[in-house]
Amino acid sequence: MAKVKGAIVVDIEKCKGCEVCIPACPTDVILLSEDVNGKGYHYAYMANPDACTGCANCAIVCPDGVITVYRKKVSE
Repeated sequence: MAKVKGAIVVDIEKCKGCEVCIPACPTDVILLSEDVNGKGYHYAYMANPDACTGCANCAIVCPDGVITVYRKKVSE
């Protein structure tokens, strides 16, 4: 059976750092960056990319729709 590997892409300039995506992630992949975007907000990023399953919970709860989720089947 193939394993699913996920990845997210955050539109850094549009992210307002509201942190809604962080508790929505069941595998603790997302954290806020120490850096800020052009508007002065700390933005979300993949802190633990190997744990991402591509469940899309983060994208579903994002109020600004700045998270895109990718899923890929990988052989074990």
